[in-house]
Amino acid sequence: MYDDVDGSDAAQTDHARVAPEDVQASFCGALVDEWLRCGVAHAVVSPGSRSTPLALALADSRLELHVVLDERSAGFVALGLGRATGRPAVVLCTSGTAGAELHAAVIEADLDGVAMLVCTADRPPELQSVGAPQTVDQQHLYGRSTRWFHDPGVASMDTRAAWRSVAARAFAEATHGPLGPGPVHLNLAFREPLVGSPHVVPDGRDDGAPWHVGIAAGGLVADSGALEDIRRSLVGRRGIIVAGAGAGDPVAVHRLGAALDWPVLADPRSGCRIPGGATVATADALLRDPEVARRFAPEVALRLGAPFASKVVGEWLARIPVDVLVSPHGRWLDPKRSATHVVAAEPGELCRVLLALGVDAALPDWKGLWRSAEYAALGALADALDGEDALDGAPSEPAAARALLASLPDGALLVASSSMPVRDLEWYGAPRRDVRVLANRGANGIDGVTSTVLGIAASHEGPTVGLIGDLAFLHDVGALVSAASGRIDVTVVVVDNNGGGIFEFLPQRSTLPRDRFEQLFGTPQSVDVATVAGGFGLRVVEAETVRTLTTEVAAAIGRRGCDVVVLRCDRAANVGLHDALHQAVRGAVAASLPRLK
Repeated sequence: MYDDVDGSDAAQTDHARVAPEDVQASFCGALVDEWLRCGVAHAVVSPGSRSTPLALALADSRLELHVVLDERSAGFVALGLGRATGRPAVVLCTSGTAGAELHAAVIEADLDGVAMLVCTADRPPELQSVGAPQTVDQQHLYGRSTRWFHDPGVASMDTRAAWRSVAARAFAEATHGPLGPGPVHLNLAFREPLVGSPHVVPDGRDDGAPWHVGIAAGGLVADSGALEDIRRSLVGRRGIIVAGAGAGDPVAVHRLGAALDWPVLADPRSGCRIPGGATVATADALLRDPEVARRFAPEVALRLGAPFASKVVGEWLARIPVDVLVSPHGRWLDPKRSATHVVAAEPGELCRVLLALGVDAALPDWKGLWRSAEYAALGALADALDGEDALDGAPSEPAAARALLASLPDGALLVASSSMPVRDLEWYGAPRRDVRVLANRGANGIDGVTSTVLGIAASHEGPTVGLIGDLAFLHDVGALVSAASGRIDVTVVVVDNNGGGIFEFLPQRSTLPRDRFEQLFGTPQSVDVATVAGGFGLRVVEAETVRTLTTEVAAAIGRRGCDVVVLRCDRAANVGLHDALHQAVRGAVAASLPRLK
């Protein structure tokens, strides 16, 4: 609900001057070229009008084309091609009941593990649900029989950067998904006119490589060729390990980093943000400096688990030439669509397997460069956030998150709300051992945060502390009924900045009149969070400073039941403080760089 909106790089071509039919033709050209790069050799097409853009792209390519009048038969021809060759064939039909005719072959491909790329043409959104001919609901037409379903919508130049990714992922899901080979379904809406020229097909990767290469967990150990490809892409290069939530065993991750002589950029939820060694905890602050981002750019990244919350880190990673994403449970955690390899595996296990195979160190002083910058950044943040002014003066959100994390006892769990709290921990929290940081970063919303904290606390024997903003707290106020029962031992810290603090960092803040911004985005509430919590019979303390916050939390941890500690901060001043912190880090790192030349 309250999260960054990701975008893609603008196309070089003037969007307004490209005819819509040429955009559609270029989109289809990108799909077909990617499938060729992946190794697809055959396409089966049943005649129809709405499927014209992709039919022309298939016919004009190096694929062997099979035209089959009946869609039911076409589906089984594609199934036979896939079964015989071990590679998925493309099967294309027009819109309407034509897609339903493919269903029997899709079911067979699913149950027998045969890869297939099923493409159904569709009418555009404006023709849906208004009685247009040959228009039926084709969303998830084949139910649970597909390995993956995707509807990219009508192609536009605004989505151009994603075209190749869609095709490569479809191939990867059909051949190397977590459930094994099977059919995927692309539902492709086309708008008239249907015949165009594919003159704005985006460039692919160098040397004819696919945009993504998928590697299944089951084949990771057995397929020595695939594993050797991964190893070769890592060794002897300037690289980084990026550890997010679900990164696996921290010991294995850091051992691999040491063997490669790579830094480990670790977010607080990864369990890998431990003091010393190769840990880099200040990646967001470091990479806000363009010179640091340029000079520290690696040749390869090994990404373990979920993405960082930081948009700065995500955009920087998207520019790395070789990007190996290792995702547990086969989840495709790549919002920037930048991964060159997507590996469905337990990250810690992969690290141990690579270590057993043997890896070579990177270039001399590569990790040392990162470590020197990390120490400079950590020192700047400590000077700004750990001194008396930060702890005993007017409280701030970065200082509160940092101090809270540092003050918790070993074995504690800190659960952060998925707006500013998780970011402040990621950007400013110092590395430490023996405190787990959790957050709901699946949908990245503020729904149910307090309830999540209570659920975690109910299953954890050690101390559990929630760090929540006022809007997230009020959004889930019903959770306080359970908290008031006294059966759950938990401490809830509410950082009350009187509204949606994360919106202060978005363009709406400067482009809208202040009253309109406050009405739609800041949304200050007239209710007092301390009074609300007290109304449920909970113990409530209002902390005046960051130091008193940590003192009150320490006292609350020693009591039974639920305590709420409220810290009031200035929402508007928070933006300026973040800017000052970034400038302080930039200055400290810049001062260290000359010594590294």
